[in-house]
Amino acid sequence: EAEEAEASLEGDFNKLAYCVTDVPPWYLCIFLGIQHCLTAFGGIIAIPLILSQGLCLQHDGLTQSHLISTIFFISGICTLLQVVFGVRLPILQGGTFTLLAPSMAMLSMPEWTCPAWTQNASLVNSTSPEFTEVWQTRMRALQGSFIVGSLFQMFVGFSGLIGLFMRFIGPLTIAPTISLIGLSLFDSAGTSAGYHWGVAVMTTALITLFSQYLRHIPVPFPVYSRHKKLRFTRIYIFQILPVLLGIVFSWLICYILTAYDVLPTDPQHYGYLARTDLKKDVISKAPWVTFPYPGQWGVPTVSLAGAVGILAGVISSMIESVGDYHACARLSGAPPPPKHAINRGIGMEGLGCLLAGAWGTGNGTTSYSENVGALGITKVGSRMVILLSGVLMVVMGMMGKVAAIFTTIPEPVMGGMFMVMFGVISAAGVSNLQYVNMNSSRNIFVFGFSMFSALVIPNWILKHPETISTGVVELDQVLQVLLTTSMFVGGFIGFVLDNTIPGSKHERGILAWNEAHEGDSSNTLESGEVYDLPFGISAYFSSFPWLRHIPFCPTGSTGSLEETETDTNSLENKQPLE
Repeated sequence: EAEEAEASLEGDFNKLAYCVTDVPPWYLCIFLGIQHCLTAFGGIIAIPLILSQGLCLQHDGLTQSHLISTIFFISGICTLLQVVFGVRLPILQGGTFTLLAPSMAMLSMPEWTCPAWTQNASLVNSTSPEFTEVWQTRMRALQGSFIVGSLFQMFVGFSGLIGLFMRFIGPLTIAPTISLIGLSLFDSAGTSAGYHWGVAVMTTALITLFSQYLRHIPVPFPVYSRHKKLRFTRIYIFQILPVLLGIVFSWLICYILTAYDVLPTDPQHYGYLARTDLKKDVISKAPWVTFPYPGQWGVPTVSLAGAVGILAGVISSMIESVGDYHACARLSGAPPPPKHAINRGIGMEGLGCLLAGAWGTGNGTTSYSENVGALGITKVGSRMVILLSGVLMVVMGMMGKVAAIFTTIPEPVMGGMFMVMFGVISAAGVSNLQYVNMNSSRNIFVFGFSMFSALVIPNWILKHPETISTGVVELDQVLQVLLTTSMFVGGFIGFVLDNTIPGSKHERGILAWNEAHEGDSSNTLESGEVYDLPFGISAYFSSFPWLRHIPFCPTGSTGSLEETETDTNSLENKQPLE
């Protein structure tokens, strides 16, 4: 009886407060929507700040704030499109480190090396035509590459090819690909942290303290309700917002040290970049209201090398997103996503990358795993909350002063955050090996050789760029970008070895990985309730039987991504989700 009671309590604890189709009270929606925005803050803000090094913008805070506004605006638009017309799960969209690695590899090519004078803050004038042309030329090249990559992703999603891709991709391909995203960015983390190791270590220590040691300690917060009036509820704030809290505390300490001139005032002294007053004019210069628009940096340009390099990141992003869809469905009380929803979700992410390329964020968009995890913490799986998060991000992207504030975060603080964030990304990749039999010498060889080769080859190519000389300039550039992108090298070697060296699906971890991502949770929702298109679109489609053969139409197979083709709900019984 005691065991039954304990199991019952555990079941109550894990029970969802609101499932995917529920609508919480408006005030709770606002609170949870803000929380999801804050959860994604760290990743979204970090991307433009890291990218600014390759764009020669590290000393131009005002332009950095414009990039932050743009990426928030597009992330909000893409979130709304994904939740309403895409996979239709409560899954937030934002910039991705998966696409940051090939972008930095592209910008590290000899022809994109930043002019020496852009490295000196005193020589940088953000309004000068010469400086504007330096960074906007690089941005336009990135935009063109993302637009080409997005067209490929849209084709793979809307055509249903993602299912074919996933049949050949297992944990031994995914593990090195994701792990090397974090490992390849160690130089950016080290450079930023090295401006003041004391501040960087403090930031790392605070994030570690909040996320690991204090995560199970609830903090009382006042809550008002009509029936119980004012009361206190316990929220696990350290578990939900450890990165944001770590940044804010370190930022505040740097502000105090700056106010009392504890940090050096001479730019030549060590620790100068930890001051918070280096970009104080950025906030005053930034407009209150801004409206990002397509082509704001000029007409995008396309290079073969950049486009091919971005494709490697796009493929990795698609693989990661499929896993996020299944995890999100389990945590929000939805059935496993059927093929048409997954196809639509990947296609919509491709459309998001197209918008990001057109607007010029310097990055693409993908599903945010951090926010999927937040669903499990809050026990609120309502997609209305994520819809509100999308609206909030659009509004924030139009508030220039808000974005400008974040550019004043000292470099060492960001470096400390990078050390934690990139380390977690690397570990997340390795965690895919839990499905693989690592007692197998075959699997140890595939993973070990993939990882080590992906560190050796890009490092050597970067030191000897003149080695690649085929006589065809375009081919040289393509090879330069691909072979200096660790993520591509490791993923490609892992893919080839895993699919050519003999091994059973059980040994390779394919069966366990599929089972984990396809596993259904106990839910009472029908597939059509969650995944059918809104506004009567599904009902309209159902009147044309031939549309069931289109991969992204709800009237097609509602089976999961794998080979099951069973549709438990007949087309006649499907009702549109209004």
